[in-house]
Amino acid sequence: MNGPCPIPDRLALEIEDARAVCVGDLHIGLESELRSKGVHVPSQTHRMERELIHLSPGHERIILLGDLKNKVPGSSRQEYAEIPRFIRALQRHYESVDVVRGNHDTSIEEFLPEGVNVHPATGFVMGDVGFIHGHTWPSPEVMSRRYLLMAHNHPTVALEDSLGNISKEPCWVRFPVRKDACKRYVEVPEEVIMLPAFNRSLGGSPVNIKGGRLLGPMFSEDLLEIEKGRVYLTDGIYLGTIGDLMVRSSTSIRTLPHRSRTNH
Repeated sequence: MNGPCPIPDRLALEIEDARAVCVGDLHIGLESELRSKGVHVPSQTHRMERELIHLSPGHERIILLGDLKNKVPGSSRQEYAEIPRFIRALQRHYESVDVVRGNHDTSIEEFLPEGVNVHPATGFVMGDVGFIHGHTWPSPEVMSRRYLLMAHNHPTVALEDSLGNISKEPCWVRFPVRKDACKRYVEVPEEVIMLPAFNRSLGGSPVNIKGGRLLGPMFSEDLLEIEKGRVYLTDGIYLGTIGDLMVRSSTSIRTLPHRSRTNH
């Protein structure tokens, strides 16, 4: 099986031999939470649906890598209204729909029509690729794959201009694994690929801010070589490693909203 490959400007990843598309962190229902805080933005669910349907030709399987829903604990009316309709639309265009349980996906089965494959937070495997959300330890089977795909952190890269202002761009990060750092597993992947959030309204956490931290046990237990993580913009441009791209602490900078690099 060929390695997973990001689709330029789509915030989605393709596993070509499996004829599969993978995305993470849709957070359907986010707009309801924002409205409760006085921020009114249109729902992104239909846009995400259209984009994933656009990617369906040539692909048989769609993998949603956790945090399909947004509210936790509990659920919102928006989630009950939009998630089932969204999944049914995907089922009309993909032969298989997979959902990996994320930390926001409590009682996710209530929202899903029949025929959806729901996988535990410990992940599942397909060929030489393992899939997790990223908030908990993967199973040994998942960790034994050549590649591990994860979401959860909504990664962006902070870019500093000559005036010291910071803009944030969604990004992909490919981390090498410390082979002997974790005694929990007999085998570990060659590489961990972290996906940007598919819902563009989320913004994201800069991976290259000094003093920042990435979430999940593989980061807290120092299993991944963070500073050697290779950072790519969503159009495929390689920027360098996290260590090479470090900017000042987020407490001492003026941060501007991230800009989308796509018209979709």
